[in-house]
Parts: sequence; C-alpha cells; structure tokens
Amino acid sequence: MATRRKHTLGRFRTARAALSVLTAFGTLAGAALMGAAPASGVETTGAPAGGVETTGDSAASMIAPGVQYRRFDVVASHGMTRAHVLDVDLSNRQTSVGLLYPGAVGARSVVSALADGAGAVGGINGDFFNISETQHPGVEATGAPVGPAVAHGRALKGAVPNGQRFGPAMPPGVTTEAVLGVGLDRKARMDNLRLDGEVRTDQKRLPLGGLNQYALPVGSVGAFTSDWGSTSRVRSTCGTDTNRGAPCSTDTHEVTVRGGRVVGSAGSPGSGPVASGSTVLVGREAGAQELRKLSIGDRVQVKHRLVAAKSRVPFRFALGGYPILRGGAPLPGLDAVTPAVRTAAGISDDGRRLLLLSLDGSPEFRTGLTIAEVARTLTELGAQDGFSLDGGGSSTLVSSATLVAKAPGAESVTVRNHPSGGAERPVANGIGVFSQG
Repeated sequence: MATRRKHTLGRFRTARAALSVLTAFGTLAGAALMGAAPASGVETTGAPAGGVETTGDSAASMIAPGVQYRRFDVVASHGMTRAHVLDVDLSNRQTSVGLLYPGAVGARSVVSALADGAGAVGGINGDFFNISETQHPGVEATGAPVGPAVAHGRALKGAVPNGQRFGPAMPPGVTTEAVLGVGLDRKARMDNLRLDGEVRTDQKRLPLGGLNQYALPVGSVGAFTSDWGSTSRVRSTCGTDTNRGAPCSTDTHEVTVRGGRVVGSAGSPGSGPVASGSTVLVGREAGAQELRKLSIGDRVQVKHRLVAAKSRVPFRFALGGYPILRGGAPLPGLDAVTPAVRTAAGISDDGRRLLLLSLDGSPEFRTGLTIAEVARTLTELGAQDGFSLDGGGSSTLVSSATLVAKAPGAESVTVRNHPSGGAERPVANGIGVFSQG
C-alpha cells in the first residue's frame, strides 16, 4: 500500500505541475489550449489526490486561472464514495474567494443561483443553519446560519449559543464561534470570531448578546440590522443556551433605534425589513426588562464588531462550521462510525491554497464518509487544516465549464455532484470562487 500511495502521489504532483504550467501560460497560449482540448471538450484525465484510495475513475480540469476541478472515487469504510474538489490557488492574483449568501442573513437560496448571481466560477455550500422549527410550532424557521459570517470585510452576524446550533456534534472544546475564511492578506485560515458589542444608554451600558442571530443567549439583548432581512425575529427568543428545543421566552421586548434615538417600542419581536441606518434591539428576560425602561426619544448607541481570537489580519470573508484537522493532525473525538454525504474545506501551502470538497449524493455513492475519513481525505489532498461544513442534502459543488471548453460569454455554473435529495437544497451561505481571467 505504501508503494502504491507513493506512486499515486507522484502522478498527482506531476499532473498538478502540468496544470500549473497551463495556468501560467493560459493567457498567452489560449488558442493552443483550445486546440489541445480532448475529444469530449470537457475533461482531461488526471490522477486523483496523492494517497487517497481510489478507483480508476478520476478526472482533473482547469476551469479558470488558478482554479482546478477534480473528481475521484474513494474506497471508504462503508463502501465507495465519489469526491468532487475545487482546488484554488490563492497566490494567483486573478483568483479570489468570498462569501456567497442571498443578500440577507435570514434567507436561503441554492448554491448555483448564489454563484451565478455573484459572478462566481465555482462554489460550495457553507454553514449549518436554522432549517426547521418543529419544536416550536408556529415559529418561522429563519434559514439563518449558525456561526459568524463576514462578507467583503463587514461583519454580518455573530454565533448562536452552542446549545442552539444545528448539525452533528462538534469535537471537544470547539464552539459555534469557529470560522474558516480568507484575510485581507489573501491567506485562508481557521479561527474563532467573538462578538464584542454594547448598548449604551444614559443610565447604563449593556453587553450586546447577539448580532443578526436566530438565537440569543438567555437574559441578553441582541441587535438586528438591515443585513438580517425581513424574516421574523421571534425565533431569537426561543430555546435556551443549552437546549434548542426549550419553549420560547414569554418575557420579551424590542425597541427600534435610528439616529441614536429610540423611535419605536413593542412588547414582542416583530418581522419585516429593518430600515438602513436603523437597529432593532430584541431583549429576552433580563434584557427585555432593560429595554422596557427606554422611552421614545431616549438616546441609545449600539456598537458591535467581531474579534478574532488569533489572527491579527482582518477577514475579508468568513463563515461558520467546525474544525476537524489542525496542523496536519485530526482533532480528537472525530466520529469514525457514522458515514454521510459531506462538504468540507482544506487549507494548505501556508494558507495560499484552498481545497473545497463535496461528496456525491447519488444512490451508488450515498454512503459517504465519516468525519474522521473526511479529515484523512483532506490530509491526503495536502491540507494541513480542515473544516467541516453542512452536509447531507445541503452538499453541493458547482463550477463553470472547463477552461478549454468554455464558450465566449458563458456565465452559468453547473452542479458537479448529485445532491442527495435529488435537487439542490436552498442553503444559508457558501464559499464562492471568483476569477478575473
């Protein structure tokens, strides 16, 4: 097996080097590349990632300068599964990645529509999200993601309490503040993003417990801005910090602040869009009691930011999930028993390379991988750090046509894997790959 893995790794490095040459000279030799297209005009056969136990069914193709699409089959503990990967070279100045989302935190859309709308050449689904509210009949599911989100350097939302998250169990010590993103230095990294904010009145200062979140900590005050959208804010006062299914609070209040003054007050959270320049403060329990003390015209200042635990370089984009691989080693406690269709991201080359992986959900491959197997697969793809994203029916990878087969003016992406539900599931956000080539 060791000999086979070394041989496979060598073939992969050769293929990757050849594709890097194509990337470097693609602009100067466009006509030659077109002439060198395979008979299908779609894919060039290539080796899969080094060390991954695969069958002979594998393919690799360039879809844009610095962006490669690969497909390969993996022999896993519960059967064969098919992996789809976008390999993104962030050192290529023509290439970048960013947050895909529907324009509002409390909204959902399919990955292909998000990618096409943003002009991306590829992408995958992102964070776990508030998908249902069966435990709170009559309460609208917001569709909002679990973890923090940053788009174009701007903080969109904070993380919900750990006990309020959707998704499989996280490794020990990991919280909902975990993010994967890319900084202004164009390097991908994992970190934690903590909400730092306050509500300041003439009488006191209140810590801000949430920003555009579908769940607020018990006893806190949360802020909702125009980034939230028009979805109802009632869900933010349901459940507790340790029990997502606990009843909704009966002690709530909200006020609207505009121009530094209170302009509205209500006994329960409302719905509808938040006007640009306004902030709606929602309080529960002790937080609600503080908001009731405010009257129309009172002065109120609301400040908030997301603070990284480690990185001193601001994030250009970030989204939630949870780490599964750090420094080339899998995190302790990863599930090695339960297979599923998965989506994940890997980081290598000191943050200069981002690997976006989504498994196929077609019936013949639906057994998928365990989280431990995902971490191992990312390692064998060359990743030092790995991050798990939403899976199951959400797992989707899209890309545009290959570089050699792309028609002039072609803009739409194609779903490369087969979503396990038979069609794309609307999701809260995703990672988009962009090219200026």
